[in-house]
Amino acid sequence: MKKLSLVIALLIWIGCKPADPSMENHSARQYYQLRTYSFANIVQAQATRLYLKDALIPALQRMQIGPVGVFNNRVDEKDTLPRTYVLIPLQSLDELLEIDQTLATDSIYSADGQAFLSANYDNPPYLRLESTLLHAFSEWPQLVTPPLDGPRADRIYELRSYESPTESYGKNKIEMFNAGGEVRLFERLGCNAVFYGQVVSGSRMPNLMYMTAYSDSTSRYQHWDAFFGSPEWKSLISNPYYDHNVNHADIWLLYPTEYSEY
Repeated sequence: MKKLSLVIALLIWIGCKPADPSMENHSARQYYQLRTYSFANIVQAQATRLYLKDALIPALQRMQIGPVGVFNNRVDEKDTLPRTYVLIPLQSLDELLEIDQTLATDSIYSADGQAFLSANYDNPPYLRLESTLLHAFSEWPQLVTPPLDGPRADRIYELRSYESPTESYGKNKIEMFNAGGEVRLFERLGCNAVFYGQVVSGSRMPNLMYMTAYSDSTSRYQHWDAFFGSPEWKSLISNPYYDHNVNHADIWLLYPTEYSEY
């Protein structure tokens, strides 16, 4: 009888356990640190990118933190400031604190990053470093690496930031992604979402950020055409419940470095 009760309990547990990782409970939601390095010139960019490649990424790998994405912007007449973005997935906020503590005692990291870490005040390796902390959406609790092939230089990792006029409107926009079905629409269309996150510490709050990925610019245009033409989006955008929940949007079209882990 005890064995039968145990079997029944096990079957109930299996039946209640979500098959889709996007439906897992709140505790499964990752955090993300997004580091944005801005550079005054190519010399700074080269110094920082060498540090990331040879020192920071290998050190994070030794800590079993990853996969870490490293992306550069495409400098042109509209975007003249070179930047590098580093996306670090975290299982908890404690892990964020542990990174700095571990790096401080990692002799390999100190040696490999010596030039960057000991740079003089009049020759810094970057113009500015901004750190943004995000908490994953309930509908997409874990970072997903996109199954892209083809040349990395052709790929587009589209990073978006949506700012809201108030925290209440910000929560409404997040609800639009989760319960409203915007996340599911991106998934249905094969937009290769990497992450969706609410910014919990940053310079543009209240805001959310997310990243989708495409093999090239043609694929990106095709996917966005399908998105804006979909019945799901037309239904969402015509719903007055979601009116005025975004008052500023930024879009950055990035490409992965050769040492990015995806």
